[in-house]
Amino acid sequence: MAAALQVLPRLRALSHPFLWGPPVARMTSGMALGEQAQQLFDSAVGAVQPGPMLQRTLSLDPSGRQLKVRDRTFQLRENLYLVGFGKAVLGMAAAAEELLGQHLVQGVISVPKGIRAAMEHAGKQEMLLKPHSHIQVFEGAENNLPDRDALRAALAIQQLAEGLTADDLMLVLISGGGSALLPAPIPPVTLEEKQMLTKLLAARGATIQELNTIRKALSQLKGGGLAQAAYPAQVVSLILSDVIGDPLEVIASGPTVASAHSVQDCLHILNHYGLRAVLPRSVKTVLSRADSDPHGPHTCGHVLNVIIGSNSLALAEAQRQAEVLGYHAMVLSAAVQGDVKSVAQFYGLLAQVAAAHLTSSLAERPSEKEAKLHQLAAELQLPDLQLEEALEAVAKAKGPVCLLAGGEPTVQLQGSGKGGRNQELALRVGVELGRQPLGPIDVLFLSGGTDGQDGPTEVAGAWVMSDLVSQASVESLDIATFLSNNDSYTFFCHFRGGTHLLHTGLTGTNVMDVHLLIFHPQ
Repeated sequence: MAAALQVLPRLRALSHPFLWGPPVARMTSGMALGEQAQQLFDSAVGAVQPGPMLQRTLSLDPSGRQLKVRDRTFQLRENLYLVGFGKAVLGMAAAAEELLGQHLVQGVISVPKGIRAAMEHAGKQEMLLKPHSHIQVFEGAENNLPDRDALRAALAIQQLAEGLTADDLMLVLISGGGSALLPAPIPPVTLEEKQMLTKLLAARGATIQELNTIRKALSQLKGGGLAQAAYPAQVVSLILSDVIGDPLEVIASGPTVASAHSVQDCLHILNHYGLRAVLPRSVKTVLSRADSDPHGPHTCGHVLNVIIGSNSLALAEAQRQAEVLGYHAMVLSAAVQGDVKSVAQFYGLLAQVAAAHLTSSLAERPSEKEAKLHQLAAELQLPDLQLEEALEAVAKAKGPVCLLAGGEPTVQLQGSGKGGRNQELALRVGVELGRQPLGPIDVLFLSGGTDGQDGPTEVAGAWVMSDLVSQASVESLDIATFLSNNDSYTFFCHFRGGTHLLHTGLTGTNVMDVHLLIFHPQ
């Protein structure tokens, strides 16, 4: 785990607990288990709320003249400026203003369109700036796509940064979605030309790393450009990671991290995808300028980059809360990725093997299934997977077990239904859990997005148990039809009156997804 990450104390109960669907009678052991799973998801999201994250990272000395950021100290004399961009930045800015307002001279943030109204409607006052705030708010990047409103915000942020001196301190707040909210192409490249090139690359199968390499080369602020604009001011960048592995240069395309890529890297990518010949003249101009720059790539020695929240931190808190509830809990991985079909097969097989470990003697355990499980794990290529350790822990456990994981699987869209990756993953895992009896154990799987919005729906995700297939049959719901149309949300709306959906509303944070696999002896 990165050195910037710290173990957190167990959080107090949230001041605004999330709501879990309509009030219903929850008398069965399954529903009680569902409530516990939702409580654990709640605790994971609570650990990465903007307020607690900033309070853990920033502190003022008793005189109020020194700002401590982890183990670094900065002098404050009404010389503090703030910029930010990302889905969680409105709440981060509100928390920073609460803590540092007396020193804050000016601020500019770029946040998703409609987020202030959504937070106000949800009653989340702690996520909103004060009425007479020194921070200017721009809303843009509708549907997470860079647009003219986001460009105006980026130029305002650039103007603020370029006006700073060596006596100033710039606090930068970054979260997922920041890249689309900070578009500032290098002239003469236009926003439309940059978008067109990005779409062409994506359509030809370019990876996110390749896309970011091109974006950074054509951007004034990405790839360390924002830090360079602020020089010689000191820069403190507080980052909420929504990327597997927390790579600083990838989160929001690394505006405060010097780019390690050269023009030659860009040309190699463009050649590889057959786009060199069709580049707009403006793009060729910018790349040729960079190629002849005698100064070479700039450094960011005046910058302190700190990851203040991540999927790992969310999982660590959920693990602690599970242990409080009496579970033997363990984190499997914070890097789950791949197609939901493969991920669902992995979780389904893991459930079968773990259930066998819990209920069988060593001689009776299915070695064939365990071998297949390891093969699936190898195919998914999860760099931090603790599979062997988890199976050993399950075998030794006395009582209920909770395995936790996080990351961001992907869905291959083939239908026109309504859903999201978390709901589809939960539904597919439910099918896998029903493939054969799991013994005298209740098994539950939950998948939820920490931002509170799973795809184009108003829910965070869903949870299932091993009786999903049989119960769906009783309710005349054909799971295969819903899955073939990517219509998981509609399925869960009908299934047991929608009680298996996670209703959180927008949470004001985003560290990818949380997965829970619970085993409870009957």
